[in-house]
Amino acid sequence: MGSEQRQQERRKRSFLERLGLGVFRRRGLVLLGVAVAIGLALPYSSDVTERLSEGGITVTSAEATRADAILNNDFKAGAPHLVFLVKTTGSVTDPAAVQFGDMLTRHLAAEPGVVQAESFWSLGNAPPLRGADGRSALVLVRLGGGEDEVSRATTRIVPEYLGERDGFTVEATGVAQVRAEINKQSDEDLVRAELIAAPLTLLVLLLVFRGVIAALTPLVVGGLAVVGSLVVLKLLNEFVPVSVFAVNITTALGLGLAIDYSLFIVTRFREELATGAEVRAVVGTTVRTAGRTVVFSAVTVAISMSSLLLFPMNFLRSFAYAGIAVVVLAALGAVVVLPALLSMLGRRVDSLRLPRSREMERKSGFWHRWSLIVMKRPWPFFLVVTAALLIVGSPFLGVKFGESDDRVLPADAPAHVAAQYIRDNYTSREDTPITVVLPGVDSSDAAPITGYATTLSELDGVTRVDAATGSYVDGKQVAPADAGARRFTAPVGTWVSIISEPEAYSPQGGDLVAAVRALQAPSPDALVGGQAAQLVDARTNVGAVLPWVLAFIALATFVLLFLFTGSLLIPLQAILMTLLSLTATFGAMVFVFQDGNLRSVVGEFIVTGTINIRMPILMFCVAFGVSMDYQVFMLSRIKERHELTGDNTTSVAWGLERVGRLVTAAAVIVAIVLFAFATSGLTPVKLLGVGLAIAVIVDATLIRGALMPALMRLCGNGNWWLPGWLRAFHNKFGLSEAR
Repeated sequence: MGSEQRQQERRKRSFLERLGLGVFRRRGLVLLGVAVAIGLALPYSSDVTERLSEGGITVTSAEATRADAILNNDFKAGAPHLVFLVKTTGSVTDPAAVQFGDMLTRHLAAEPGVVQAESFWSLGNAPPLRGADGRSALVLVRLGGGEDEVSRATTRIVPEYLGERDGFTVEATGVAQVRAEINKQSDEDLVRAELIAAPLTLLVLLLVFRGVIAALTPLVVGGLAVVGSLVVLKLLNEFVPVSVFAVNITTALGLGLAIDYSLFIVTRFREELATGAEVRAVVGTTVRTAGRTVVFSAVTVAISMSSLLLFPMNFLRSFAYAGIAVVVLAALGAVVVLPALLSMLGRRVDSLRLPRSREMERKSGFWHRWSLIVMKRPWPFFLVVTAALLIVGSPFLGVKFGESDDRVLPADAPAHVAAQYIRDNYTSREDTPITVVLPGVDSSDAAPITGYATTLSELDGVTRVDAATGSYVDGKQVAPADAGARRFTAPVGTWVSIISEPEAYSPQGGDLVAAVRALQAPSPDALVGGQAAQLVDARTNVGAVLPWVLAFIALATFVLLFLFTGSLLIPLQAILMTLLSLTATFGAMVFVFQDGNLRSVVGEFIVTGTINIRMPILMFCVAFGVSMDYQVFMLSRIKERHELTGDNTTSVAWGLERVGRLVTAAAVIVAIVLFAFATSGLTPVKLLGVGLAIAVIVDATLIRGALMPALMRLCGNGNWWLPGWLRAFHNKFGLSEAR
């Protein structure tokens, strides 16, 4: 009979409770396996930033991408990867400068991996390649192969030519050199952020748990998530291009979520220990209750991150793959590895306790008292908080989207210094041409090419047009075809290079692309490419997909929260509150990073007057997931109390009291981690770090502390209303601790 009872009890246990008990039995094996995995992962992930790139930002099917692919594959031409800036104290036309320039150009052209090297000197003293003061000139280098080959060639070639040589100064910039310096900066930023975040996080955990051992346990899971995230990024890069920015942001997300989840697991474990139950039962109960909430929370974050898969850009998709994997790692660490560690520690988890003052004990009911204050005057709190968030978010109405270039680097970065010198001293953008590929047009048929190039040269903002038939300025041919014109010839057709005055990523650059595309070309299959066209296409693609992404997130979140809470109104409230909390984040993003305010607070960066078009999307998906993370933790305790009492107001107050302190601590920890990563010298990483930290702080204070209790009080028992047929559906398929 005893055996039958035990079997019956096992059948009644939920999957998570059985998991917790299984981990308890095999705790030593679990911890040994984790130690071995970490030992293998550390050396494997040590060079992760060197393997990643800025690739994947374009859409394969976009017009600009197809144009650039044809140029690269069929013409072996296009925008240069490297731009060498040569400075002299005299004139670049002096005999010594001519000799040095010719020698430098020849040596670069002979380097393995270089498919083309042209310069002021090799192109017959071309004026656009000479600085305004006549004391500097450019050498343009195009490299062959894919991103990896270009990266390796850049690392090998550039250091050999930089510095003082025979009285001349050589500096380097260009997309490949910018990428190399970004990788180096990312390495330095990652180490600094972790050194800042770790001790501050430990301090917060000590204040929360008032015990050294209990405070250290979440850091163990956080460390596992960081190492695991680096392994995931390196593995992903073998299949899809993964941005180097993913290292910092994914690591921050993994560390923050892992510590958040661990915070709730350890807290519940200590609560259950205080009841006097044996450690085995405590582990099972902890995983069944807090573990269930952690798993559900991880699913909501993963769904938010998975929405990035709907975008056709590998850059955003790589964040989705990495984000989902990191969330899974954080959840597994919290419900498997941490329970194994707690099983080993048992009641020793409260060892090395710190003293707790009587004043702290008296403050333990703060969240309960505060929630009752809010719920006594729900309308004023709801209206004031909503209005404040909308006002703070209003700067986003003036957002201007752009792309990242050398200005994402610190102001003293060599690649940026050289690029800025070129902006200030050269009237045309030789390194970022607009290109027009003309499939099927015979380069020997001069008439249509000449007519088209002449018309292009008359457009506002066009400095020069180069084609197979020569060069054109202001509607006139200024130079005949020379030896360099061979680059415009291939069996598939020909192409035209448009050198412009506006910067590629400026609004004027986008207007020029539109004007070029509006002209009738000699080929009906003409394709306009170049960096300016890439930005135009990115806006079009993002605009087409964004409504579907928002609909997917809203619908998936609604369904999950309905299954979790058994309510129709609460999921709608959650989505509304999250959107309101994000208004402050997006407003701050424009106010600070587009308009250049408060740089003394967030750290210096270069203001371009635009926001990278992909950053708001990435920030929205991450912040939405983290916000729902806190929503789930609070709703789990409110729902638990409401099922016992049936009283909406007391359930909200009780739930806020039980979880408010933990959510605040979790938010502080995540904000610390994000602000640590916001010390990055890379502007996109800084933007994401600051923006997400603001989102977390706003969510944990204004949203969870004021807007949520006010809304739930205003809706009253309507929060939990369901029609009969939906109630039956939820009773059968809803998420409960028994499943």
